[in-house]
Amino acid sequence: MTWILFLAFLGLMAIGVPVAVALGGASLIYVWFDQSVPPLVVLHRMASGVDSFPLLAIPFFVMSGSLMNSAGITERIYSFATALVGWLKGGLGHVNVVGSVIFAGMSGTAVADAGGLGNIEIKAMKEHGYPLPFAVGLTGASATIGPIIPPSLPMVIYGVSANTSIGQLFAAGVIPGLLMAVTLMGSVAWVAHRRGFDRDAEFRWARLMHTGKRAFLPLMTPVLLVGGMTTGAFTPTEAAIAATFYALLLGTVVYRTLSWRGLLRVTMETIETTAVVLLIVAGASIFGWLVTTTRVTESVAEAVLSVSSNPIVVLLLVNILLLVVGCFLETIAAITILVPVLLPLMTQIGVDPVHFGLIMVLNLMIGLLTPPVGMVLYILARVSGMTFEETTKACAPFLIPLFICLGLVTFWPEMVLFLPTLIYR
Repeated sequence: MTWILFLAFLGLMAIGVPVAVALGGASLIYVWFDQSVPPLVVLHRMASGVDSFPLLAIPFFVMSGSLMNSAGITERIYSFATALVGWLKGGLGHVNVVGSVIFAGMSGTAVADAGGLGNIEIKAMKEHGYPLPFAVGLTGASATIGPIIPPSLPMVIYGVSANTSIGQLFAAGVIPGLLMAVTLMGSVAWVAHRRGFDRDAEFRWARLMHTGKRAFLPLMTPVLLVGGMTTGAFTPTEAAIAATFYALLLGTVVYRTLSWRGLLRVTMETIETTAVVLLIVAGASIFGWLVTTTRVTESVAEAVLSVSSNPIVVLLLVNILLLVVGCFLETIAAITILVPVLLPLMTQIGVDPVHFGLIMVLNLMIGLLTPPVGMVLYILARVSGMTFEETTKACAPFLIPLFICLGLVTFWPEMVLFLPTLIYR
């Protein structure tokens, strides 16, 4: 009977049904054929799937990122990043990466980075004579850092699905996120050397101090969040509330750049985004429960281990699966569907759930840059004026440094688990 569940889901997705409806609809179709499961179970499971305290972090992290964009705080971050690294060869390329790292500590989503800071970055690089495909590709790649460095919306979803400490997941993302930044900056330096890109700004202490002063309070956001969670002052969920309050304080009281109309627009966007995410989580909850009760997880584990029990081979196969899934499925849905299937397999071969969380999220972030469902590609195409095909082609070369980072994250667990072990264990 299990094939009915998956065929129904794939069929609904193929005809353009939204992923949340496809998940719930496929589950209902399965229950209709399998009389042993009462239909009321579908509603109970969907309700219990979203009845989780950590999921309260979703609307607040979404809102904090939107507030930062709407209040003009992204411009202050970009100016500071320009003063900090704009004097390097290929300066605005380095600024692009550093700006994304800073903004990652505030928003937690790649889409917010690409749509907010990305708009400023692409425009500035184009005005300074950089090829538009280079600017667009680098912006897409640097946006994937957003959900790796804490806070991270996908890690909240993974932590709830895998019953894993969200604080440890946040801590585990710091070093890999910085590694991605260093790798991308190395790629920028190499391209700048080959193409003869020049410096875009002179290094001046006065300018660095001025822009640093203007961006000081926004730069304190990651310090506030990470410091508060590390010291135990608040949980990751409470950190999301603190981030929203802090962004609201900056926009309305300190800088006074956020109008009531802007606040209303941000609120409505947050409600819309949160509703979509929670619908996906609810649909995936019943879908994942059916997958577990029908013992699909055990069958998958047995099938993979029959090929090889070597952890390296298994991790390679899982990475390939996640990369393929990332091409076709939205991040939140992929996490909630695949965690019940793959986590038992990872546990069998001795992979730490926190380590696997970073592997899964990084794979799915790369999926944001691959067609046909790469959300970041659609955003960059709209921001830059390029076609979707041109945007995909522009992002393709920057997948190489991201794959290098994925390999290091996958096969160097000590790097990923260093901070969680140091802080929490």
